[in-house]
Amino acid sequence: MKGYVDNIETRTVENEDFRRVLYTGKHLQLVLMTLKPGEEIGEEVHEDRDQFFRIEEGHGEIRIDGTANVVEGDFAVIVPAGARHNVVNTGKNPLRLYTLYGPPEHKDGVVHKDKAQAERDHDSDHFDGRTTE
Repeated sequence: MKGYVDNIETRTVENEDFRRVLYTGKHLQLVLMTLKPGEEIGEEVHEDRDQFFRIEEGHGEIRIDGTANVVEGDFAVIVPAGARHNVVNTGKNPLRLYTLYGPPEHKDGVVHKDKAQAERDHDSDHFDGRTTE
C-alpha cells in the first residue's frame, strides 16, 4: 500500500470543487471542500463518525450543537460523532478546507463540482466499503 502523500495545503487552496474525495482508507477519509461566500455545507449529524476540519483560507463559522465557532485560515475543529454541525462561509472569499472522516462518509473518488450536485447525489454517494487501495 502507498497511502496518501501530497502537499495538502497546496491541494486545498487550489481546489475549486464543493467536495473532492482524495483518499479513502478502511477507517479514515480525506476530503477537500471549497465553499463560496455565503454558502454552507448544511446542518447534519454523523451518528457513527468523528470529523476533523482544517481551514486553510477564508473566514467562516463551524456550528456545533448550536454554538457558532468563528474560524479562519490555520484553524482546526473536531466534531464528535452525534453532534449536529454545519460549516458556513461568512467571508467575501472562498472558504477552503479539508476534512477527515473517521470512518469514511463518501464513496471513494467522489467529486461534486457544486453544492447542487452534492445535494442531487446525496443518497447515492455514501461510503460503500471500497477504499482507494
